Amino acid sequence: MSGTERGATSGAERGAQRPEDSLYERLAAYAGRSAATAGVGKDPVNLPMIRHWCEAMGDAHPAYEGPDAVAPPTMLQAWTMGGLSGHSDRSEAYDELFALLDGAGYTSVVATDCEQEYLRPLRPGDAITFDAVIESVSPRKTTKLGTGHFVTTRMDVRADGELAGTHRFRILKYAPAGRPPERAAPAPKPAAGAPRRPRPVINRDNAGFWEGVAAHRLLVQRCGDCATLRFPWLPGCADCGSREWDTIEASGAGTVFSYVVMHHPPFPAFDPPYAVGLIELAEGVRIVSNVVGVPYDKVRIGMPVRLEFLRADEELELPVFRAEGEG
Repeated sequence: MSGTERGATSGAERGAQRPEDSLYERLAAYAGRSAATAGVGKDPVNLPMIRHWCEAMGDAHPAYEGPDAVAPPTMLQAWTMGGLSGHSDRSEAYDELFALLDGAGYTSVVATDCEQEYLRPLRPGDAITFDAVIESVSPRKTTKLGTGHFVTTRMDVRADGELAGTHRFRILKYAPAGRPPERAAPAPKPAAGAPRRPRPVINRDNAGFWEGVAAHRLLVQRCGDCATLRFPWLPGCADCGSREWDTIEASGAGTVFSYVVMHHPPFPAFDPPYAVGLIELAEGVRIVSNVVGVPYDKVRIGMPVRLEFLRADEELELPVFRAEGEG
């Protein structure tokens, strides 16, 4: 083979590019582009929203009430949410990116994690503005859910023009994996063609909780220093800051602290109307779960309930709460 032929072959090889590589180059080009510009919070920081948040979370810290109140740091994203009417500030680049992923077959989406950084407290009266950027798009990844790309956006949240915090939000846009092979003794499966419930996002901070559920145990974290119980699971204690912890097993007894009845929008694998309760366990912490064993319109605040485990499909088991005295 002549040198010219070798050069031509080499050039052809260099020019050959797998379709997924070409797609990733197009996806990666969106990194650094705006996802939202000059967004405005629908309400200024205010005491009623702080109170509702604290009541729902069971957080009675004195810093969140009174004339010198600040907002809980974890409310950072709440002030930027658009609600059911949404926001009109999302960029064309963001929509284009998702259309490109959809067109490539990555039509499913799941939130995977978020990170927040708090730079200054938010106080009642602060006017919230924000900008967001598409921070990164990962190369193609294969997960248990399926194959796709992780998309990370970063939102900079400002209070009266001053940077107050950042919020990084990561999702996986993926093509669902094929059905797993049946086990020797498979659990009951949903009817053919029936949609399955969304999968929980399991990470290093909450894996122990889901291991407990698989063993039909509802585990609650307990601080290793001040013994404060906490739920949902977190890497550190909100009271003393300790990162040491162990678990206790909840007795399963509880009461309905609050609830909503879901009518709309309909969602695959759920059959509205149904009741979603904020359950206060006998141990004092609260968990969001379904209330079963009683018609949705008979659920009441203060109703005694007891833990049981629902086999949703062959892979997923969930803690739910049955009204006491109901079959």
